[in-house]
Amino acid sequence: MRSDAVDIVALTRALVDIDSTTGREGDAGRWLADYLRGRGCAVVEQKVDDGRFNVIATPPAVGADLGRPSGSGGASSAPTITFSTHFDCVPPFFPSRVDGDRLYGRGSCDAKGILAAQVAAADRLWRDGETHVGLLFVVGEERGSDGARIANDAPDGAMSGSRFLINGEPTDNRLGRATRGILRFKLRASGRAAHSSFPELGESAIDKLIDALIELRSIALPDDPVLGRTHYTVGLISGGVAPNVVSPAAEAEVMFRTVSDAAQVRRAVTPLERRVTIEHVLDVPPVRLKTVPGFDAAVFPYTTDIPFLARWGEPLLFGPGSIHVAHTADEFVSIAELRAAADHYVTIARALLAL
Repeated sequence: MRSDAVDIVALTRALVDIDSTTGREGDAGRWLADYLRGRGCAVVEQKVDDGRFNVIATPPAVGADLGRPSGSGGASSAPTITFSTHFDCVPPFFPSRVDGDRLYGRGSCDAKGILAAQVAAADRLWRDGETHVGLLFVVGEERGSDGARIANDAPDGAMSGSRFLINGEPTDNRLGRATRGILRFKLRASGRAAHSSFPELGESAIDKLIDALIELRSIALPDDPVLGRTHYTVGLISGGVAPNVVSPAAEAEVMFRTVSDAAQVRRAVTPLERRVTIEHVLDVPPVRLKTVPGFDAAVFPYTTDIPFLARWGEPLLFGPGSIHVAHTADEFVSIAELRAAADHYVTIARALLAL
């Protein structure tokens, strides 16, 4: 392994300066894989599609035991702990800059700074002789978690014997107690077109859709003592063909942030089917998370790759940065918080290894 310690700021900036908005992760994946090989890791580039791949890394002894190319001999069991996050990010891309304690750039907070802190933590543990630690960095988290789904379907030899998964998302360096799930619907209304001067000859799909959305406001949705009450957003509405035509079709897309099994929400909204048809688009369940003593813990209303990585061990959620600045036009992360996160990741890992 390389004798120099990981430079968290330099690593974060190098990754931020490569455009890896979802669908364009190939260059960042190749750079990251080469960087980890340069530090002595055994690396697997796990194909997701023709241009993108997940990056799986272990210290050389672990890599040799898993039957992968390795820079040295030795034998060890599969990792007990896997640090994981994603290296795709939302558009638009903009490069890094440092202003005081803040490192700006797309993905600096979500989640390339987190990735750098995890690499630094793993490197420190490996230097101390703890080889039961691996890394899993995936593509596609921002749009459907296709990288995580591929990683979860990997053969047992690809580190899926890991006992604990420490997933990284912006949590202000707090452990997560739980995360909400997602349930996405399309509500579709059908009508009959007519000239707007004779509305009685037609049937307005837009009116039906509006009535359904108003009814949705009065429906009681599931709640939970830890996660709170289910809430939703009507994110998209479309319909009609012209201002002077009674609309023949209309639809809305609704995103629920769930606190229960999705079936409970589906049952609650069944009365809407008198007015519209309901297409179920996406279902990501809420997750209860493991914590360790000594850290503040909180519930987070967003979802992560964790529901799609069940084979990678009991999940924890932790990372530097605030979700409030992720995806924003001036996304940033505190450099001090990044460096503290590496220390915290080491502490969490040691607590888990002692169990």
